[in-house]
Amino acid sequence: MQPQSCVNIKKEWDIVGARQLGRDIAKKLGFRTVDQARIATTISELARNIYLYADHGQICFEVINTVEHKGICIIAVDVGPGMEDIGQALEDGYSTSGGLGAGLPGVKRLMDEFDIQTEVGKGTRVKVIKWLR
Repeated sequence: MQPQSCVNIKKEWDIVGARQLGRDIAKKLGFRTVDQARIATTISELARNIYLYADHGQICFEVINTVEHKGICIIAVDVGPGMEDIGQALEDGYSTSGGLGAGLPGVKRLMDEFDIQTEVGKGTRVKVIKWLR
């Protein structure tokens, strides 16, 4: 699956750009307002993680349009420190930045599919999918 479009995340304003592009794609696909908000929130969380924890990264979007399914795939990739303990990072309330610790667990709840891969010293890749119902 090749990304259709990507937004580089280097500065805080890039989060806004990624969020808006993702919301626009979701709207064009026919997602209802509530799911558009879920998708935009997910993008904000993933992009903010890149901005806060990594040197740089990207948020990429892929439209999935098959006979059986239609949806949006969002891939967040960063060149950062990676995570030593994915399980801990996915626990509600865990944060290394003093935040609420709702980011990744919230993303997992908001989306239909969630996959995370990380390697210490190399970076993290989060892939999520929201299906159109």
